[in-house]
Amino acid sequence: MNSFVYRNGILYAEGVPLPQIAADHGTPCYVYSRTALLSRFAAFRQALTGRDALICYAVKANSNLAVLNQFARVGAGFDIVSGGELARVLAAGGDPAKIVFSGVGKTAEEMRQALAAGVFCFNIESAAELERLNGLAGECDKKAPIAIRVNPDVDPKTHPYISTGLRSNKFGVAYSEALDLYRRARELPHVDIAGIACHIGSQLLDPAPAAEAAGKILALADQLAAAGIPLRHLDFGGGIGIRYRDETPPAVADYLAPILAQLAGRKEKILFEPGRALVGNAGILLTRIEYLKHGEEKNFAIVDAAMNDLMRPALYEAWHDILPVQQRAATEVEYEVVGPVCESGDFLGHGRRLAVETGDLLAVLSAGAYGMVMSSNYNTRPRAAEIIVDGAQAFLVRRRESAEQLFALETVID
Repeated sequence: MNSFVYRNGILYAEGVPLPQIAADHGTPCYVYSRTALLSRFAAFRQALTGRDALICYAVKANSNLAVLNQFARVGAGFDIVSGGELARVLAAGGDPAKIVFSGVGKTAEEMRQALAAGVFCFNIESAAELERLNGLAGECDKKAPIAIRVNPDVDPKTHPYISTGLRSNKFGVAYSEALDLYRRARELPHVDIAGIACHIGSQLLDPAPAAEAAGKILALADQLAAAGIPLRHLDFGGGIGIRYRDETPPAVADYLAPILAQLAGRKEKILFEPGRALVGNAGILLTRIEYLKHGEEKNFAIVDAAMNDLMRPALYEAWHDILPVQQRAATEVEYEVVGPVCESGDFLGHGRRLAVETGDLLAVLSAGAYGMVMSSNYNTRPRAAEIIVDGAQAFLVRRRESAEQLFALETVID
């Protein structure tokens, strides 16, 4: 479902014209569609009908409290990677008993925080982490539920920066070492072996690598059962991709089908951890053209959003479609869409053909995931506002920062 469509030449978010949002809240700002968020979650739920399954939204993709609250209301679990994300989920009304704590570098304080909250499971990523958690759980007089994140060494065929399942990656425990680590976990008095986990990467467009990884995880689960270590749940991670430009990602049901087919007759609870797939195409970055600069070799549309607002193009050379909010019956010109940050790598799009004028609004599409969460205050630029649209109503769910807020925690010395 596309929640961002033209009506009479003006781009709308659901029932709200984007120029109205810009007038009310300024630019740059992120705009999310509530309908799009919930329809994507419903697609996962539908594909898992009749199964004992938990859909854990990957908070790192978009951690706005209002977004988290929308998912909490419909029964989602959450995949977190920090104590800060745990605090956000709890503040948004998330159920701690549905939280999976992933990540390679959990601190002692973060572990204590998660033990106190009563999270569903810790996804363990090293022998050292297992030992630390056992000790801390003992200090708290608790038994920590764990799954070991196993690296299946499957090539996800995605960007190397978001590939996480190969032997060369920092994530997870080597497949060949997992059985011994489970045996060690069985000896520890303050951990409870609950499951097994894997996650091979992000922006996956082919179901085959995920199905291959699932097969390897199920084979290991059977080895564990034979060794007297039964598991209660199987966590297959997330990573389903979305369309940014010309990709053709599979439907959720089609992506999950090869994994689910391998689960016939099994009784373990199953977990999936979608992030980008739920929020990526549910959001845009709304920005205004400050200047049109025509050069000898290139033309530049200089906008008020920048790489500090949306890092993905500069970081990955990622493509985001860019649309004029107002369609004009004029000749298109090829522009570099760039921001005001003092870096040559500050761009949102190369070689975009646009019929625009100074002051026009542009919508940078597919910006709901890894947009606001990766933003910074580089050049002392306040981070953008965030708005959720629900039908004909637009709700401000994060105010724009002020310059004073950016240095409120700093002090000068004599």
